[in-house]
Formats: sequence, structure tokens, C-alpha cells
Amino acid sequence: MRILLISSAYNSMTQRVHSELADRGHQVAVELALGDQVMRDAARRLDPDLIIAPMLTTAIPADIWSARPCFIVHPGPRGDRGPSSLDWAIMDGATRWGVTVLQANAEMDAGDIWASVEFPVPRCSKSSLYRTEVADAALEAVLLAVTRFEGGRYRPEPLDYGRPGVTGRCRPPCRQEHRRIDWRAEPTSSVLAKLRAADSSPGVLDVIGGDEYYLCGGHEEDQLCGDPGAVVARRGGAVCRATVDGAVWIPQLRRRPAPGGPATCKLPATLALRGSLADVPEIPAPLTVPAGRRTYQEISYRESSGVGYLEFSFPGGAMSTGQCRRLLAAYRHAQRRPVRVIVLGGRRDFFGNGIHLNVIETADDPATESWCNINAIDDLVEAILTTTDRLTVAALAGNAAAGGLMLALAADEVWCRSSAVLNPHYRLMGLHGSEYWTYTLPRRVGAEQAARLTEACLPVSPASALRCGLVDQVIEGGTDRYRAQVLAHAERLAHSPRYPQLVAAKARQLAAATAVRPLIAYRQAELAAMSRNFFDPREPYARLRRAFVYKHKPTRTPPHLADRQASAARPVADAAHAPSAA
Repeated sequence: MRILLISSAYNSMTQRVHSELADRGHQVAVELALGDQVMRDAARRLDPDLIIAPMLTTAIPADIWSARPCFIVHPGPRGDRGPSSLDWAIMDGATRWGVTVLQANAEMDAGDIWASVEFPVPRCSKSSLYRTEVADAALEAVLLAVTRFEGGRYRPEPLDYGRPGVTGRCRPPCRQEHRRIDWRAEPTSSVLAKLRAADSSPGVLDVIGGDEYYLCGGHEEDQLCGDPGAVVARRGGAVCRATVDGAVWIPQLRRRPAPGGPATCKLPATLALRGSLADVPEIPAPLTVPAGRRTYQEISYRESSGVGYLEFSFPGGAMSTGQCRRLLAAYRHAQRRPVRVIVLGGRRDFFGNGIHLNVIETADDPATESWCNINAIDDLVEAILTTTDRLTVAALAGNAAAGGLMLALAADEVWCRSSAVLNPHYRLMGLHGSEYWTYTLPRRVGAEQAARLTEACLPVSPASALRCGLVDQVIEGGTDRYRAQVLAHAERLAHSPRYPQLVAAKARQLAAATAVRPLIAYRQAELAAMSRNFFDPREPYARLRRAFVYKHKPTRTPPHLADRQASAARPVADAAHAPSAA
């Protein structure tokens, strides 16, 4: 079918729906909802059989939905209505939630229901929930709705609050008065719920040191305490604030802009509060904590059955200079341990998105900070690439893009959860890219495929990534099943009868490759191009970075998304690639 996606942003949900529908042979185009006339023009120009809105903050004009079927993806169960569905679900402590695909009509979120999928709600942030359980349910519901629509016989279910299974209700927008924290009265559980429900946007407006900030994200701390509301500790960019019965770690803050003043962005909390934390103790995060301990760790390490698991989770997937250096130190620790396999990656959500553009944008010298950041992540990649005495695995529980995905390619094996969205390109940020990608990507997929992936600037589904050799294994199921499968596969790899041969083979392959061209040559060539990107004022990087950081609204849909033939740019299988057995 010809399918048009209309979305307020080309976010991870839209990317996933786009890539999965294209994988199934549909001709898919994307139009950003930049105004009613833009949507009308796209519908007229592309003449789709079906319009789907994976993420929409505005209404589709009546003359569009009355002329052709338009499906709205709403992050709530049957009957749920309103713009703050997930916020209320988290703040109310919902244990089950859902995603509903409904047909657009004159009343927001009240159209006929084409599909609805429910899921259990884990204790996590709204953004992590959205990118994981919500995205899984949304894709299942979209594919079911598309199948039903294609069949031509299914009759959608009218919204009827008297029917069994219609558990939702119409809710008002969640505003700052609903999110406000009373530090001297609310228990940690209530504080956490509010912080988690607003972690990506808009944040919880609060006062620290006499200044207003939006608090973004929250993690429980079970040992520290203090005067409720006070900042009692700092760690790895986060600050710890006391509650009436414990404390919470807050990873990111955004200073509230002054009226008419410059825009602000989310930053590591200690960076946002720079100059005001001199008396607050720095408490280093231990790599390993006892079972049941509740605290904040960006990076952790544990061992089981000859496997070392180096887990990391950075807000938004971005990796600053300091975070890259801390992760490298943790990797060096893992290298010193008597393990046969090192597995890198978090338990859920992002694997990584590369250098930290927000930290770079607000640095005194953004070009120099860009240079420091790219070298720090290159150092980490080099350490993984040159590990020849054991095997390494990158386990992608969630999305990976740009330098974050290229970091994964440094490992011997790349395993990927079936719901991840992969973006193996840098060009939309005006960058050539580094992380040794000119060595690792062609080695995996071939030069022609590498050029296609980096130039098309389109998301790649795990299934397509497996076919072309970008990843070695796709793991189906939710986060719990994924985690269990990673443990099982890693242990099998560590105890495989072929383990000595696999380690010896990787050492020989690296030696042979570097005899032809040393790794340093790839890095030097990449960094020469990146230096121009960073320091030459004629390059577009600084402008594109600023637009990304401050969320400038685009003036048009990028041409590579608006063309419904973009599906033809999907990666193709490389017959020469033979995934190694884990």
C-alpha cells in the first residue's frame, strides 16, 4: 500500500513505524505536521491509501480525515483520551496500560478503534516507557490495524464506555500545578512518580538555590538523607536531593529561561548548577552494588559464569567526554577480570547516540569540546577493537544512532532486541563521523552497503540490519525475555568448545587488517574530516547542532523522508556476510 506517516516529529516511534512498514513492502513517506496546508499538500501529492499518525500533537484537518482513512496512534488503552496519557499513568501508579489505534474524526481521540494492545507498566521514566513498552505495543497495534484495513472486511469498534475492556477515560492536560513537589510532605514514591512522568518533557519546575529549574528524571537512593529538598550529594553529573523519607537522584536539569532571554537546554545536573555545589560532596558510584541496593549508577559491572556484564545507561543516549572516560575506565576494569566474554550495553532503552551535543553547545568553546568528546569516544572504541584475549559483545536493548551505533560495531558480536531503531549515519548533523566507522562498517556490510546506509539517513530495523550484516543476532520479545536471552547466549559463547579458536581467529583477523592499514590511519583520516566539521565556520555542524539542542522547528519536511520511494533505499542483504555463531 501507499502509506503516508504524518507526525509532529521524526521521533523514535515514527522511525520505528516507518522502517517496519517499509520492511513489509509498503511504500512509505513521512510528512512533518508543520501546518494544515502542509498536511493537505502531502495528502494530495502522495495520494496515499492510508494515513497513519504515530505521534501527533495537533489535529489532522477535517478535509483530510473525511476524504481518506487516517489512523491515530494514541498511547493509552481503549477509551483513554487527552494529551498527557503516559504522565497520568505513571503519576497514578498504573500497573497496566495500552496503545490504541483509532480512526480520526471530529472529536480528539474518540474515533472508531482499529486495534488496541495492552502491556504491564514497569517502574521507569516516561521516555524509557515510551521508547520500549509503548513502542512495542504501538507497532503491534499498527501492524494489526494495517492488516485489518488491507483485508477490507474488518469493521472498527466504535468507542463505547459501556463495553467491557473500555477502561480509559478523558483526562485533562498534566500541567506544572499537578507536578509540583512538596519536598517537606511528599514521600519518595510520590516524588519519583512526578519526576519520572516528566523526565523528557516538560520536566518538573522547581527551585534550587533561589533559581528555577526543570527537573528531569529520578532514581531512588536508599542510604543518603538530609533536610527535605536539600542537595546532599553529587555523582557523575547527577545531584541527590533529600526527601522526607530518603532521597532521589536527579540526572538532568534545564534552567527556566528568563522572559525574553536565551533558550536553555537539558544538561547534566551538576553542569547546570555549576558554581553552586562547592559544599556538596562528590560520592563516586561503585561499579558493583549489593543486590537490592537502590541508588543511581550510569555504569555498573557484574560477573556470572565467565561473563562480565558492563552495563551503562546515559540520559538520552548521549555520551559526554566525562561519560566516555568513565566508561573506558570501567572497560579497563573488566579487561583485568578473569572473564572470557565482556558484554556491553544497558538492560533497557538506549545503547547510545554518540557525542553529547547539549554539553558541547553550552561549553565555553564548543568546537574544542566537540574535539575532546570525539577523541574520548574514539579511545573507548579503540580499546574494544584491540581486545584480542577474549570476546566482546555489544547487546543493544534499545535504539542506537551515529557514534553510539558505531561504538557497538567495535565488538566482535552485535546482538539487538527486535524493537530497536538503528540509525547508522552522521550526515544530518553535518558530520563525517569517527569511532573507526570507516573500518568497522565496511568490514561488516561491504563498502557499497556502508555508503548506502550512511548516505540514505534512514532508520534501519533490526530485521534489515540482520539481513545486511549490520548485526549478528536479533532477539525477540520484551525486555525481560531479551535480558534472559542475552545471559544465555553470552554463557554459551563463553563456554563454547570453539572459544579458543574464536579468540585466536579474531586476533589473526585484526593483525591481518592492520598490516594492510593500521587502525591509527582510519582514526587520523576520520578526525581530519571531523576537525574541519568542528572548527571551520563555513561548515554546517554548529548551526545544525544548535537547532537540534534548542529544538528549532523545521521549516519543511526533509526531502529524503517526503519521497515515498525512500523505501527503495532500505539496506539489502549482503550475500557475502555470514553471521558468526554465538
